[in-house]
Amino acid sequence: MKAPYSHKEKLKGKKRIDQLFTEGQSVSAYPLRMVYLETELDDNVIAKTGVSVSKRHFKKAVDRNRIKRLLREAYRLNKTAYFNNITTQYAFMILYIGNDKPTYVEVEQSMNKLFKKFVEMESKKNS
Repeated sequence: MKAPYSHKEKLKGKKRIDQLFTEGQSVSAYPLRMVYLETELDDNVIAKTGVSVSKRHFKKAVDRNRIKRLLREAYRLNKTAYFNNITTQYAFMILYIGNDKPTYVEVEQSMNKLFKKFVEMESKKNS
């Protein structure tokens, strides 16, 4: 099963990111937090996603980059299970808010909880 995370799906651009943080809503599943905003996207993708890790908690770039790789991989492998049924387009920013270095299993479990909460919130909003 292919599950790409192509260049078109990456959240880029200061304007869109600023809009996401000012107008967006958030959902949390410790140690992850996702800020999301329903938006119109130019590309033919369901969602544009970015990941971020705080420099305050992880001083070394090596640690931040590793966590970001784990976040992107967990997103890439689990997005199809949750976002195939969604018709509207979204912008997502997934933030790592924990203080210690996670393993991939911890990140994946938190990502699944986060996506379940997001889908529940959106289904409540639409019904």
